[in-house]
Amino acid sequence: MQYPADFIKAIPKADLHLHLDGSLRASSLIDMAKRASIELPSYTEEGLFDQVFKSHYNNLGEYLNGFQYTCAALRNLENLEQAAYELAIDNQEEGVNYIEVRFAPQLLMNPAAGVTFDTIMHVVNDGLKRAKNEYNQQPTVQQGEKPPFDYGIINCAMRMFGKKGFSPYYTQLFQHLRDFEPMQVIRTAAMELVRASVRMRDDEGLPIVGLDIAGQEIGYPARQFKDVYEYAHENFLLKTVHAGEAYGAESIFEALTQCHADRLGHGYSLFSPEMTEDPSIEDPKAYGENLASYIADRRIAVEVCLTSNLQTNPSIGGIENHNFKHMLDNRLATVICTDNRLVSRTTVSNEYQLAVDNFDISLKRLKDMVAYGFKKNFFPGDYVAKREYAKKNLAYFDRVVEQFGLKDASHS
Repeated sequence: MQYPADFIKAIPKADLHLHLDGSLRASSLIDMAKRASIELPSYTEEGLFDQVFKSHYNNLGEYLNGFQYTCAALRNLENLEQAAYELAIDNQEEGVNYIEVRFAPQLLMNPAAGVTFDTIMHVVNDGLKRAKNEYNQQPTVQQGEKPPFDYGIINCAMRMFGKKGFSPYYTQLFQHLRDFEPMQVIRTAAMELVRASVRMRDDEGLPIVGLDIAGQEIGYPARQFKDVYEYAHENFLLKTVHAGEAYGAESIFEALTQCHADRLGHGYSLFSPEMTEDPSIEDPKAYGENLASYIADRRIAVEVCLTSNLQTNPSIGGIENHNFKHMLDNRLATVICTDNRLVSRTTVSNEYQLAVDNFDISLKRLKDMVAYGFKKNFFPGDYVAKREYAKKNLAYFDRVVEQFGLKDASHS
């Protein structure tokens, strides 16, 4: 089927894998850098797109290069609130009704300057809440013509950081725990993050809905954070894991078995047996297929980031080679996400368009994909409220389909 761009923009969407520090407006980053005295390679949007936030990257390292500038700018609280607010606005303007904004608060913390975990969480929530309230006061939303906008916050622990340079907080932590092994310091930071997240959710009512681990996957397996995820699990904090982005299917297996993952970030390597390195896996292809069947059967959603995968792993080549086709064939619950709107120079609508233009996706299948965004999210309300919210959005999807006069040629 052919889906017009106006239709893709109009349908209700959710983005469940969305990094705050990778999704600033380029124009705002320039203003923020000036305000916080951060040096940028260029102070024009064209220059930033040419030198830093490219349409194509040679490798993951080049892709991650831009984060040094965005994170530095976001250590200023005024900038941080603005970034959260604008991110919600940008999503609302393209028909995205629900977002889960993820970031690593400890990358932004600067305790000596009063930029603490609690302060950061309140500031980000203030920006998101302001955008939500403004949107939901519109007559079309108030009268029930359009579904309301909502959001959750996912806090990321970092899989690795060094003794200095990653953030003032991390540098200080290494100094305080100087007799610890580096991995002990990293795990200690992750445990502090999950405990603080649960506390702020329970004591202050912040919509912190999930835990993630981000950063270098190779060499920092998920199992090293088993205790951290156990704490989240025991305290009803939902769990996603960056898994299978730059490492084999065994990384996905660990996320599920060691970290109780409710969702998977990327999951790309599930269908790339050549990425499997564990010598105990004798038949990587069969291993991946069995794991895929388990994931499909348990309805564990995969947060799919098409453009980002093509950029961080240029060996994929064109979109037609992306493992998304295997995810569809194996009936996985897939949610289309952006990863980083600025670094990947994309939007949710662009990612949907990329999917429908290059893969065989019937209208029924498209509705299923949209539904996963609302049914597999970590909604900040209870299950009854979440179901009601999903229902509103799917009813709105049907109205948009009717408005555009689209019909399935065949059901799949």
